[in-house]
Amino acid sequence: MKRLLILCFVLFAIVANGQNLIEIKGAVSDKATKGVIAGVSVQSSKNQQVLTDQNGMFKITSFLGDTLVFNYLGYNTERIVLKNVKDIKVFLEQSTNNLIEEVTVTAYAPQKKQVVLGSPTVRIRGVASTANYSNAATYLRGQNIVNTESYKGFEENKFISPLKEALSTFAADVDVASYNNVKRFLNSGNLPPVDAVRVEEMINYFQYDMPAPKGADPVAIKTELAISPWKSKHQLLRISLKAKDIPKDNLPASNFVFLIDVSGSMYDANKLPLVKSSLKLLVDQLRDKDKVAIVTYAGNAQVRLESTAGDQKMKIKEIIDGLEAGGSTAGGDGLKMAYNLARQNFLSKGNNRIVMATDGDFNVGASSDSDMEKLIERERESGINISVLGFGMGNYKDSKLELLANKGRGNYAYINDISEARKAMISEFGGTMFTVAKDVKIQVEFNPKYVQYYRLVGYENRLMEAEDFNNDKKVGGDMGVGHVVTAIYDIIPVGVKSEEIENVDPLKYQENKSKNISNSSTELATVKFRYKDPNEDKSKLQEQIVQNRDLGSMSEDFQFASAVAELGMLLRNSSFKQQANFDALINRAKQSKGKDDEGYRAEFVKIAENAKALMKSNDLVRK
Repeated sequence: MKRLLILCFVLFAIVANGQNLIEIKGAVSDKATKGVIAGVSVQSSKNQQVLTDQNGMFKITSFLGDTLVFNYLGYNTERIVLKNVKDIKVFLEQSTNNLIEEVTVTAYAPQKKQVVLGSPTVRIRGVASTANYSNAATYLRGQNIVNTESYKGFEENKFISPLKEALSTFAADVDVASYNNVKRFLNSGNLPPVDAVRVEEMINYFQYDMPAPKGADPVAIKTELAISPWKSKHQLLRISLKAKDIPKDNLPASNFVFLIDVSGSMYDANKLPLVKSSLKLLVDQLRDKDKVAIVTYAGNAQVRLESTAGDQKMKIKEIIDGLEAGGSTAGGDGLKMAYNLARQNFLSKGNNRIVMATDGDFNVGASSDSDMEKLIERERESGINISVLGFGMGNYKDSKLELLANKGRGNYAYINDISEARKAMISEFGGTMFTVAKDVKIQVEFNPKYVQYYRLVGYENRLMEAEDFNNDKKVGGDMGVGHVVTAIYDIIPVGVKSEEIENVDPLKYQENKSKNISNSSTELATVKFRYKDPNEDKSKLQEQIVQNRDLGSMSEDFQFASAVAELGMLLRNSSFKQQANFDALINRAKQSKGKDDEGYRAEFVKIAENAKALMKSNDLVRK
């Protein structure tokens, strides 16, 4: 079936040194869906090429009488002769060839089209990325755009009996990338891929009011027990850790290395141009005692700026402003060079950190997930942390970036606009860039006298074996200045019958004995957490008791966190969503916005309403 693509653009003549030079501004949209089309190749006869950005817009300089060539995957090529007119409409017909044509865009010379079989490939400025249509993340719902975003699949945590596993152990996770990525999908009118929804990162995107640690302790703990809002017979246990706040002027001197992806895949407006704006915000936060080096990578890695004092802001910004995208992506080589440079300028009592900005689309050298994991594991004991900043859409590699942060003692944020950049670089500068507690692990022991089953909501990628908790060689999560980590357990109390639990037939060849619970404790659970000071290798232990009688009404923060968790479960269409519904979570979020100076909680309400509308339109929700 043929579909029509309408290309509407307005030509504005700009007389430069040559009489016929003009700047062409245009927008590409799909006639059938009315949606903008990103990634359309626009090429002049002089081999100048641009791609339409995320809003379907482009600019290109040419001359009257020139021919522009428009290429888009799955459509016939269209050529337009530039005449002295203001409005031109071009209709592209979808190719009737069942084979997919590969559109190659390069900054230097036109490439021949190749007919490919199997998974389609899109090449942008020489960077290839092959779509895997068995992965739910390889397309954007409702858009006719080949998409090669990748997300690591995982199986949701199940309800567990404390008689079988009394201990639940996981690493703290301060990453927030999933929430902003989910927001990006919903705001564009698309449901996110299921594997893009990590509930714990959605919860931890928001700040919660907690008392600061006392004395020399870098981390404080708070627990709260309440009735579950999505299943009244269940209980929810909230566990929150709060890292200490340190005034910016009192933070240790920093040795930063900016590691910037300048490959061809970073060409789009929401990639390298946004990276530049974001990093310049970070440069503005530097003090005289801080220093910055810059490493870039495309086909190879190179040092663009040796370590430079923080008072040389104009010099640093000039290097950033001069960066251009083009070439393949040697991410592994870039990481090695950045770590080497950070070691050369290492501050023994300071903050040593790589700030990596990329879409994660590595394709030269070490590029597989296992390659990157081995590389980062070799480097993480150097005392150098990493902050991973993800950018872009279409070929975004969330799976790689999450791995780098988790294995490299770092944190991970997704930035798709300047507002999110400001949040990471200014509002939460200390939390993003300065570690106050490393290898933070949490372990909860549930008392089977009161707890029949428990389920950790989220943290599937951060689970640990019980024995890992006391093993200081096992890496946990890192917490930055002022960070709050929140985890929620769904608890089925003893005596409650729940359809969430699958019955198992009695054993045939051995006695079916039930364990006799005879303890007289009034404790529902014991929560323990371990952490290390940033410059030490031996962990410290703290714990807190949760009494069975602690059941009370939900605090404002607990209500809001539970609403975020409920949205995550609905977006995943979780097997454990129980009676979760949009109306209830939206109402609860509205009532618990509290002090919301930056408007993040109000924004959550809007995206939850968007999600409700989208899921209803896809017949996935009734309420």
